[in-house]
Amino acid sequence: MTEETPGFGENAEQPDVPSGATPEEKAPQADGPSTEEGPAAPAGDASQIVGLTAQLDQVRTALTERTADLQRLQAEYQNYRRRVERDKVTVKEIAAANLLTELLPTLDDVGRAREHGELVGGFKSVAEALETVVAKMGLQQFGKEGEPFDPTIHEALMHSYAPDVTETTCVAILQPGYRIGERVVRPARVAVAEPQPGAQTVKSAESAESGAAEGDDSAPADAESKADGAADTADAKGKESGGPDEG
Repeated sequence: MTEETPGFGENAEQPDVPSGATPEEKAPQADGPSTEEGPAAPAGDASQIVGLTAQLDQVRTALTERTADLQRLQAEYQNYRRRVERDKVTVKEIAAANLLTELLPTLDDVGRAREHGELVGGFKSVAEALETVVAKMGLQQFGKEGEPFDPTIHEALMHSYAPDVTETTCVAILQPGYRIGERVVRPARVAVAEPQPGAQTVKSAESAESGAAEGDDSAPADAESKADGAADTADAKGKESGGPDEG
């Protein structure tokens, strides 16, 4: 004969369960601690943030270095372009100067023919066309009589003294000079004249003597003018007094 344990038999009392509840709702929940926890920061987040900050600093440093490299490359490229353009101009001027240097004897012949009146007919047309072409290439002629001598653009082939000059002067142009821009292709070959030694001293002495002579000449003139003034004054006084009595 078995004994029935209270609460586990057929007649055991069942807990009150609302009608329509699901089996999960019908099952009693065991008493115990809740497994749900509130939001909490993971333990490795702080170290992860530090690592990301370090990586960001490295990226910023690398970006700064690459930007500086790019700016330096741009500056070098600009300098290279300017240097290339300057070299192009220089090479062009040198090539033009070499060509025109070979043509200078021909231009000298044209100039002599013009001075002697031999530049006529077809030869004149050809000479003028040649001069036009070299002028377009930048060739300029310089050198005139009467201009001061400049050793940077003049070459003195003859020397003399002249009383009518006050400085070293070009008195004759033996061969004209030519330049391209600021580059002198050939200096002007000239004859120069300098003031005669002692000419300035003589001129100074002559001017002093002439001034003294003019001063001496003016003294008698002043005396004569004073005497004339005194005579005029005496005549005026005589007229005012009525003059001498007539006999």
